[in-house]
Amino acid sequence: MASIFNDLLTTPAHAQATGGGLLSGDGIMAVLPYVAMFGIFYFLLIRPQQVKQKQLRGQLSALRRGDRVLTAGGIIGVVQKVSAESNEVEVEIAPGVRVSVLRDTISSVITSAATPANDSTPEKTAKKG
Repeated sequence: MASIFNDLLTTPAHAQATGGGLLSGDGIMAVLPYVAMFGIFYFLLIRPQQVKQKQLRGQLSALRRGDRVLTAGGIIGVVQKVSAESNEVEVEIAPGVRVSVLRDTISSVITSAATPANDSTPEKTAKKG
């Protein structure tokens, strides 16, 4: 009875002896789609996320008073105090309501005090005459 199951479960590919192994032409062609999929995942998913995380770390290290931030809990507030020696940032979430949050819980810097509100230069009007 065991030979009946072995005959049913054995495919012709298993029954034939292979000649080369993984480094033969067929082995490389079998691995190539997996390598291509990893490359696609790396350049479309992993690498952009790494760049975004590096940018956020730079923004958090340059955090200063007046920056509008979004916490991981979904609270938007304005930074009031940043202590360099600790990991805490004091954020004002409503007029007169200040909370201390960890720097790591800030998910994004919405507006930075380093960038001016109106970065366009006013146009000079030409005087006629």
